[in-house]
Amino acid sequence: MNPYLGHDAWGGAVGLGALGGAFFAGVAILVIVAVVWELGWKGLALWHAAKNGQLWWFVALLLIHTLGILDITYLFGFRADRKTNPLFKSAVPPQTPSMPSSGTV
Repeated sequence: MNPYLGHDAWGGAVGLGALGGAFFAGVAILVIVAVVWELGWKGLALWHAAKNGQLWWFVALLLIHTLGILDITYLFGFRADRKTNPLFKSAVPPQTPSMPSSGTV
């Protein structure tokens, strides 16, 4: 067996020595956290896009994976049923109905 490729020669994962196992365990934990984060935001964004009938947003959110960045942007900025949002305020203030004039000047 080649001593440079086997686990015997280095005491752990290939070429990383005793820290190899700890390194890969840390990476595994980060991947699990990233997957849970992404699934949470993606599920919420997909649900709102489907509920509002926004087909193009649904397809984009389904196919593009950005660790929740696109999902969060959609939820706070482009969702059709959002009320007022402190992060993405509308440039045009809502208009109040005006009183009809009585015809006198």
